[in-house]
Amino acid sequence: MDKQDSEKQFALFIEEYRQVIYKVCSVYASDKDNLGDLYQEVVINLWKAFPRFRNECKASTWVYRIGLNTCLSFMRKSKSKPVIVPITVDLENCFEEEEGKTHLLKELYRMINRLGKLERALILLWLEERSYQEIAEITGISKQNAAVKLSRIKEKLKGMSNR
Repeated sequence: MDKQDSEKQFALFIEEYRQVIYKVCSVYASDKDNLGDLYQEVVINLWKAFPRFRNECKASTWVYRIGLNTCLSFMRKSKSKPVIVPITVDLENCFEEEEGKTHLLKELYRMINRLGKLERALILLWLEERSYQEIAEITGISKQNAAVKLSRIKEKLKGMSNR
């Protein structure tokens, strides 16, 4: 495959998974500028790794893995504690929810932003209806550990919603 075909294939790939990338980045971004920077970093890392992707796992699993690792690395480099930021209007448009559900979605993401880095990754994948096996593959923890951590995260979120 020549360079131009590879670039077209990558552009189509990014278009197909842009919402996945956006969701991952939105969980770790502290503001709109940071969101744009994270999104760009994820796309760059996907581009670098794209020639080596051999479909040994689902494409979405691969995108999540690179996206989460990029966001976590980006946060470590910044060496600053993430700032809790309310969900932006862009997120509302991304999900295209009914008006009543939009409020609930904003509240859920506000609470998720208060979780730790790994907790955010796990709950995001769970909300995306990924299996425990996929979550384990993406995050690098065991399937059983993912299940236990998710149970604890759900309890923590319930506790936050009761306040």
